[in-house]
Amino acid sequence: MKDILQDVVAHTHSLGFLSLVKVSTEGGTQFDAMAEDRSVILSATAHSAVAEFAGTFGMPNLDKLALHLKNPEYKDNANIAVVEAERNGETIPTHIHFENAAGDFENDYRFMNKAIIEEKLKTVKFKGASWNVTCQPSMASIARMKLMSAAHSEEPTFNVTTTGSNLVFSFGDASTHAGEFVFQHDVQGTLQHTWSWPVAQVQSILNLDGDATMSISDQGAMQISVDSGMVKYDYILPAQSK
Repeated sequence: MKDILQDVVAHTHSLGFLSLVKVSTEGGTQFDAMAEDRSVILSATAHSAVAEFAGTFGMPNLDKLALHLKNPEYKDNANIAVVEAERNGETIPTHIHFENAAGDFENDYRFMNKAIIEEKLKTVKFKGASWNVTCQPSMASIARMKLMSAAHSEEPTFNVTTTGSNLVFSFGDASTHAGEFVFQHDVQGTLQHTWSWPVAQVQSILNLDGDATMSISDQGAMQISVDSGMVKYDYILPAQSK
């Protein structure tokens, strides 16, 4: 239980822009989230169904859940369990109970019920896209992006295009300080349009632990998929106006 909770928190709350997660269990365990400004939409699926989760519910206040998971009182031999209750004739998960090994340090983390989470986080159905360019970002490419974005910290977005077989990221324009670099050499496919994406969000996702794949569509969508080994997280980023 603790492992899957830590994994979800690390791939949502730690990013700084996903504070509420919807959990649904029809046909597996699914996690959905969306940034308040709709810059990032997350759809994630656990490789194995989480037996303790049932139905649909919300995980709000992820900062509080993160604190419980980091609490040294719950490091060894703690009892961390999902508690259920009957509501309107249906048994639903209501909270997670944290109790240390000695039984003298306890916390309850409350879930959000189905009606509220579905109102607060209306699931945005991604209609899919034809991915024109796909690559597996290397550590070196991610490090180079950090260097370039630091040199252009005033730029909230960066542009993506292809030049020959190279995937090129550029910052600024002719009227400002500007820079560009090859993010990935020898990519398959081309982009006919130049699209912009938010620097902070893309960098935060690329810094996550797990195997990452970046896909870009000429329709104005980017997907960064991160597989943690426990959950496959698909982050969809609509292109932005500069």
